[in-house]
Parts: sequence; C-alpha cells; structure tokens
Amino acid sequence: MDTIKQSSITSEIIDQAMDYEAFNKLTTELFDEGRTTNDDNSESMLNYTKLNIQRTHRIDKRGVISDETKAIIEEINTDQVWLVITEGWCGDSAQLLPYVKKMADLNDHIELKIIIRDKYPQVMDEFLTDGKSRSIPKVIILDKHTLEVLGSWGPRPAEVHQKYLAEKLDPEVGGTLASQNLHTFYARDKGAILQVEFRALLKSIT
Repeated sequence: MDTIKQSSITSEIIDQAMDYEAFNKLTTELFDEGRTTNDDNSESMLNYTKLNIQRTHRIDKRGVISDETKAIIEEINTDQVWLVITEGWCGDSAQLLPYVKKMADLNDHIELKIIIRDKYPQVMDEFLTDGKSRSIPKVIILDKHTLEVLGSWGPRPAEVHQKYLAEKLDPEVGGTLASQNLHTFYARDKGAILQVEFRALLKSIT
C-alpha cells in the first residue's frame, strides 16, 4: 500500500476522469480506428487491445465477487473515489479492472473513475511500482471530499507480481512464457487473489 497521503490528484482530474463504460467505449472506438489509448498504434499493441476487449467482455459477464468480499465492501460508510490508472492495451488491467468495477458497484459510497496513464504522468509518477516502474493498473483509493489518499493497490496481486518478475528474468522461462503463465493464472484464479488483497486493503483503511 502506498504511503502518500496528499498527491497531485485534484478535483479537476477527478472531473476529467472516465467511468468504466466510457473507458471501454473509448478503447473500442480507438481500436476500430486502428489506434490505442496512448497512440502507440503498432500491430502488437493493437493485438493486445483486441484481446483485452474480449477479456473484459468475458469477465463482465462471468466474473463473480465472493460473499466475503461483498460483506466488507458493503460495510464502507464513507464516500470514496477509486481512481484507476490504466491503458486500453494493458493485459493485466483487462484481467483485473472488471473485478474492481464489480466491487465498486456493491456500494453507493464508492465511485470508480479511470484515467489514461500517459495523459497524467504526474499522477502515475507518484504511484510507481518499486519506486521506478510505471506499471499498471494502479488503483488509488481517495476520500471523495478531501482527496486524501487512503491507500493504493497494483499493478498485480503481490504474489503473482513477484512470480512474474522472477520468471521474466529466468533465462529458462523468459518474458513471453512468463506472460503466458501470468494470463493462464488469471484465467484459473477468476479474481480470487485480487479480492483477498482488496479485503485486506479495505480493512486497513476503515
């Protein structure tokens, strides 16, 4: 969890941020035009985006939030903004953001907002992974009225993140297979480990 309490996140940034539906609509519309959310319009990035659109739709339909997670989220009685930093081509985001959306929908005190990483570098640079990486998605939980940072999460569940990094550096595995293993895990896990970490995070800030 990040230790930042005040940040460069302003009410103007929150007002400019998209809701989940608008973000997905933007990603799809740009893809249909042969573009991505950060204008890296290479074939590989467009292929990632296409796959992510499919993943998002699948999890939107089939993803389930556990009763234990629901109970904790339903107890929240303060107004919060869950601000997500992401991009439409981000594979981790496509696997995880739909579950974050489902959790946020469980409580009217929670408003989910999304900003594009490369359009808000000043925000991204305050929530670097290991102090150096602009890895996404990042979820920043804010007090809606003061914009105090209550906590943050991302870019992956901690255990999954460490395994991925280790495999990526392992010459017998490498980046391609590490990525395949990562997405195989996501498909089998179905958001369970994400929910475990969110339950712990939410307990720590209430």
